[in-house]
Amino acid sequence: MITASAKKRENIAEYLLYMWQIEDLIRAFGLDLDKIQANIIDRYSDLDDRQRKEMTEWYESLIDMTRREGKEKSGHLQLNINTLNDIERLHRQLLNDPKFAAYATQYYSTLPIIVELRAKAGDNKKDEIETCFDALYGILMLRLQKKEVSPETVAAAQQISKFLAVLSNFYKQDYNNELKFSEDD
Repeated sequence: MITASAKKRENIAEYLLYMWQIEDLIRAFGLDLDKIQANIIDRYSDLDDRQRKEMTEWYESLIDMTRREGKEKSGHLQLNINTLNDIERLHRQLLNDPKFAAYATQYYSTLPIIVELRAKAGDNKKDEIETCFDALYGILMLRLQKKEVSPETVAAAQQISKFLAVLSNFYKQDYNNELKFSEDD
């Protein structure tokens, strides 16, 4: 919760990847708050009682959302889908505004990788931005499992990361009402 709040303000891409990891952790602990308490919350020894209570309530609310939305086995919570949709909306705005040509250049440098990933997805195609997040999350999971990641995959991840870093920076500016589009001038 503390980490999520900071990430959402500073880097929306890191926030979303972190929240996807939290979704998986909640499932891994069988949506059991006691297990989450023992294995996650209690490991934060520097929390005061108020912070510990807030963190417990945050996990409890995420568990409740997971149940209400039927995401016990897989899928993303609506709050994360909404965040992804916000990022996708901003992506389209940036692409459609000639003022952000450098962003478009970064996107088009990444597009061949996105196209390749979407081709590998078969019938399970997703939007371009979600495809980027899926790729990075998949690599994160491979690394956490200590599995080998090919040099080609690492290079693709670096390009996707650069692209999402640029998009995240624009998201932060937009979030802080600092981003001006051509029609805003």
